[in-house]
Amino acid sequence: MLRDELLATVSLLKQRRAAEIAEGYVDDYIALHWMEWHGGSLRLTTTGENVCKHLKALLARAAGRSAV
Repeated sequence: MLRDELLATVSLLKQRRAAEIAEGYVDDYIALHWMEWHGGSLRLTTTGENVCKHLKALLARAAGRSAV
């Protein structure tokens, strides 16, 4: 579930709408080392960035299959 919501969560962070992230998700992302606090801001870790890249690749592949 967290993986499925990661891209949407990152989008909310980029839009400075962190208050809209589902309750408990931030703590879970931090526990998974996908996100970290840095100077009062929440940001993706290298692991989180890699998970996002993987998810984007999966979505692109799925979109390519549905276009066929």
